Amino acid sequence: MNQSPVYLIDFPVNVDADMRVQLGRLLPDTAVTSYQQQEIFVLGQEDWPAEENAVILLWDSIMVVALVRRLFEKQPQANVVVLAGLGDPERGSDVMALGAMDYRMLPCPDEVMGIYVRKAGHQAELTRQAETQRQGSDLFITQDIETRRLLDQVALVAPSQASVLVVGESGTGKERLSRYIHQCSNRRDRAFVAINCAAIPDGMLESELFGHEKGAFTGAVQSRPGKFEIAHEGTILLDEITEMPLHLQAKLLRVLQEGEVDRLGARKPVQVDVRVIATSNRNIEQTVADGGFRQDLFYRLNVVTIQLPPLRHRLIDIEPLAHHFLLKFSDMYHKPSPKVPRAVLQSLQKYAWPGNVRELENCMHRAFLMSLDGVLHAEHLGFSRLPQATSNVEVSAAMDMEAGMTIRDMERALIEQTLKHVQGNRTEAAKLLGISIRTLRNKLNDYKSGTPLAVV
Repeated sequence: MNQSPVYLIDFPVNVDADMRVQLGRLLPDTAVTSYQQQEIFVLGQEDWPAEENAVILLWDSIMVVALVRRLFEKQPQANVVVLAGLGDPERGSDVMALGAMDYRMLPCPDEVMGIYVRKAGHQAELTRQAETQRQGSDLFITQDIETRRLLDQVALVAPSQASVLVVGESGTGKERLSRYIHQCSNRRDRAFVAINCAAIPDGMLESELFGHEKGAFTGAVQSRPGKFEIAHEGTILLDEITEMPLHLQAKLLRVLQEGEVDRLGARKPVQVDVRVIATSNRNIEQTVADGGFRQDLFYRLNVVTIQLPPLRHRLIDIEPLAHHFLLKFSDMYHKPSPKVPRAVLQSLQKYAWPGNVRELENCMHRAFLMSLDGVLHAEHLGFSRLPQATSNVEVSAAMDMEAGMTIRDMERALIEQTLKHVQGNRTEAAKLLGISIRTLRNKLNDYKSGTPLAVV
């Protein structure tokens, strides 16, 4: 928390000097500025210099009530303390009624002066955090009660240094929630660096994360910092961390334990201070049990775990999200947002949304572009070529589900049916399943040891 500056207003010269000596002894790093009352009355709103966390000390005089009133007109949240030589109980009562923190006779003890400064800084921090959380809530739009409770929990852990693990299906908003955590943290003014572990080839991921020195490998014509160094004093998001190769997981564990990274080809490590947020769309406990993820790394990351619900469990959010995306595209294309009839909203509610919020955004983008008459029609949604929500009986029949099937068998059956539906197109299957193409490829490789899928 930054040190609160102090403003001395209307103090006699000798008292002003004594106050500066006291403040300099008590708070040597505090900036102290003096004004006379006539300067305050003539200052315009835009010229008022006091920061939100400033402590404003006023000398008691016959004009002090009018002066306090003027200060609060300029800055309603001002932290005002009136200090008196002789004191006037009536004036003291009046300034306290206006909102002053205190009315006190001089001399003011050091410990009391310290309380004024700390209280002002704390109050400003609370105000700023509330505003930050309000702005951050715009990053994650929800009216769902359970999800709002989840965001309240996130706001509690965000200011800490704890690692956070965000899990949920693809497209549920894991990166957006990670940005919300960063926005609510004490690192909000520092870098937020995101890297998708599934999108970068294994041979390049180590260099991207940890950096390299010149000549470390063929093509390394100059030294380059990795994402951890770039995120120093900020936040790094390791998206789809379960796709990280095991040998890099060991190196990541060292970063988390020691707070230092080893560039490729470097002789000594580089110290880093980074808050780590990791995401995954897989069951990490099962991945650990299967040997695909280090148990010690999982424990290191699993300080705080947040499970994001899929969109089909947040039906109340579909309408506000749809309107949000339409407004977004309205700004993007400089066109009015189309009206959404109730029948179209009902269609949106009935759809299964296997791709979650990301799929809804893409659906709204397509519909926005196709709505030429200012109205969004059902045919603009493109549901005819996408899998509709079906009953449990229909799903069971389509997947040949039987009582006693394991989750792994059901997952495999779903992948098989999806691949059949898209004639073996893995990219399209991954989109419909809401997973990355790399995740799908890994699952198919896992299945090769058993009975092959009908379509590969």
